[in-house]
Amino acid sequence: MNDTARLICEIVKSSRREEMYLYLDKARGMAPVPQALHEQFGRPIPVMTLLLRPERPLARVDVVKVMAVIREQGFYLQMPPPKDPEMLDLFTRRDE
Repeated sequence: MNDTARLICEIVKSSRREEMYLYLDKARGMAPVPQALHEQFGRPIPVMTLLLRPERPLARVDVVKVMAVIREQGFYLQMPPPKDPEMLDLFTRRDE
């Protein structure tokens, strides 16, 4: 297997925003992340390190896209999923 078909990735989560993650090239770390994103993201909290491979899917994002973006810009930013309005309705008080 050639080295372009896999990537050692470090995943960190934001200390400021729930469900915001950065996927990083383990060898480069946070170095490629722009200062403005650093400020928004806050302190990176390590989540896991894993070997990305096209044949091994990720839960919420396309692994091939993640690998391409990391190789191109040095990181991949995963934003929180949109809130489902129907789920928010579960917490709405209803007078009976």
